[in-house]
Amino acid sequence: QVQLVDSGGGEVQARDSLRLSCAVSGRTFNRYAMGWFRQPPEKEREFVAAISWTGDSTDYDDTVKGRFTISRDNAKNMAYLQMNSLKPEDTAVYYCARRVVVGLSSDPRDYTYWGQGTPVTVSS
Repeated sequence: QVQLVDSGGGEVQARDSLRLSCAVSGRTFNRYAMGWFRQPPEKEREFVAAISWTGDSTDYDDTVKGRFTISRDNAKNMAYLQMNSLKPEDTAVYYCARRVVVGLSSDPRDYTYWGQGTPVTVSS
């Protein structure tokens, strides 16, 4: 059984920073890609960022490029999303997710395991 626990969300002002964390437990010995998604109020879940098993490859949605950085620490079974220069339109519940393969994907249907979500609210 694989479990993901998101944390680090909160209420901040525009231009502030937050760092989200995702702890992975359970069957973690397989190699897998990780991703972060978000669901704004009354909208569909959308892709934010993804990282390969080695961390050598990353992908970002255009709306967060240059502001957000995804990273991982495989020794600690952790993934992170550093969010800088936050904007009100970044307000959403953020979810980390794990694939069962090593490659990147921006499609939420390609992810098998999901965290419970951590809310981020950015005020202007």
